[in-house]
Amino acid sequence: MGIHPTAVVHPAAKIDPSVEIGPFAVIGPDTVIGPGCFIGPHCVVEYATLGRENRLAASCFVGGPPQDLHYKGEPTRLVMGDRNTVREGATLNRGTTATHETRIGSGCLFMALSHVAHDCRVGNNVIMANATGLAGHVEVADNAILSTMIGVHQFTRIGRMVMVSAGSMIGKDVPPFCVAQGDRAHLRGLNLVGLRRSGLKPPAIRALKDAYATLFLSGLRLDEAAAKLRAAGPTPEVAEMLDFIAKTKRGVTRPLSGKAEEEEAEV
Repeated sequence: MGIHPTAVVHPAAKIDPSVEIGPFAVIGPDTVIGPGCFIGPHCVVEYATLGRENRLAASCFVGGPPQDLHYKGEPTRLVMGDRNTVREGATLNRGTTATHETRIGSGCLFMALSHVAHDCRVGNNVIMANATGLAGHVEVADNAILSTMIGVHQFTRIGRMVMVSAGSMIGKDVPPFCVAQGDRAHLRGLNLVGLRRSGLKPPAIRALKDAYATLFLSGLRLDEAAAKLRAAGPTPEVAEMLDFIAKTKRGVTRPLSGKAEEEEAEV
């Protein structure tokens, strides 16, 4: 297919010869598109670097200006890895002068109308379902799954292998390996299905269950519970959870009732 004759391509854009660009797409300045990418009709890509084999569906916008009143057109960009899928109407904005870039890993799926705001950091194999939005400076770690119509507050962190249920509003950091649900979101247990599918062995899952109970269900203060777990010699996954919690600035999402949730095994 190559570049459709109706596409508008900035003369300074660097496009691999194997790239396909559909009708009426616009490729703006300071853009690099790697081998095997597909840019669908009516897409706009600017001030962005795309790796290999990314697929952009119709009418998505990658590298557009940040929705930030302080942004005055300074040179910033969006950097994307390989094999990402961006569906119809999704918007992935470039950074502001705060960090100068929005960064996205590889193997992610951004469903229709999803939004990644300026200066976000999105890891590998992240799924964002339809109409889910990240505010500025949000961090989403590898293998997190965000269902439909979720809102994530600016500067919030979502840990590795987190599952967030549909319609949730995330205002505090969500620790790795957990399920969060609600407005405002609370923890509903561990993402046990995701942990098993990842190949994590039963002893490691049991250690995470014990750590979750100590941190959130024991009645201890969070710092006391974390110190108790560290003193016991945590597994790598428990240490990851403790390190995540130790770095929080917005606070940590917790269970609503302080009791174990029956749903945690299947959510």
